[in-house]
Amino acid sequence: MSSPAHTHPHPPAGRHRPAFVAALLITFAYALVELSGGLWSGSLALVSDAGHMFSDSIALAFAAIAAWLARRPASLRHSYGWARAEVIGATLNGLIMLGIIVMLVVEAVQRLLAPQPVIAGGVILIAFIGLVVNIAVAFILSRGERNLNARAALLHVMGDLVSSIAALIAGAVIYATGWLLIDPILSLVIAALILVSTLRLLRDTLHVLMEGVPASVDLAQIGKALAQVPGVASVHDLHVWGITPESAALSAHLDVDDLAGWAAILEAARTVLHDRFGIDHVTLQPEARGTAHPHVVRLWPRRPPSHS
Repeated sequence: MSSPAHTHPHPPAGRHRPAFVAALLITFAYALVELSGGLWSGSLALVSDAGHMFSDSIALAFAAIAAWLARRPASLRHSYGWARAEVIGATLNGLIMLGIIVMLVVEAVQRLLAPQPVIAGGVILIAFIGLVVNIAVAFILSRGERNLNARAALLHVMGDLVSSIAALIAGAVIYATGWLLIDPILSLVIAALILVSTLRLLRDTLHVLMEGVPASVDLAQIGKALAQVPGVASVHDLHVWGITPESAALSAHLDVDDLAGWAAILEAARTVLHDRFGIDHVTLQPEARGTAHPHVVRLWPRRPPSHS
């Protein structure tokens, strides 16, 4: 006697793919240009930025594949469908970013210990073009749907945009003053900025994969609200988790005064969950009031009516 599962239609297939694919092609093409320019000019900031752009290409490829997988329908083997593919893609992208950060830091430290000559004029030109390219790619991605997968891809691009700005500044400082240490110093600044955003992304993706309560949901408030539904004596074993960050599911056991009135109680509970908390994917288990529960996980009893 549980409520039927409610599913939400997926966005039209391929909705994100054009944005991801266009961004991928632009990013990969300019990464080749920037790598060549970095090796020619001797600029670590440019080479680092090129490496970051290559990682962006991989990230965008992951994002496109994950977006495609997420639109596959549910099956007997994957009853929730493939919606979590986007979360997994975002996690993989975050881990790739950590690897890039380590490489940036190692190379920057080596350059601090042994500065190398840099062709400043070439760095300024290539970094400026890279900045324009990254702004265009960020604009393309920002117009799509906002979820963890798209956020991970945009994180790569925004990090690369910052890298282009840093490379441009490094080239200008070296051109004006000849101070070579600015190149590895700004590379370390880039690594620190990217690290903060990456750790936040990984925190969010791992929270979803661990089936944590979504940040927008107050579990205690939901328990109290369900306990006040007419006919409900108490609520226990209440669980709320995110199938994706945009889609929450709920299950709970409800002790009811009269099992014969379950249909009306179920409808009232579903209405409360939809109207107050925006949760539609609901499974509720009715149990006779007074039934022994040896392993109850949190209990929300019905509050007595207040007297004025």
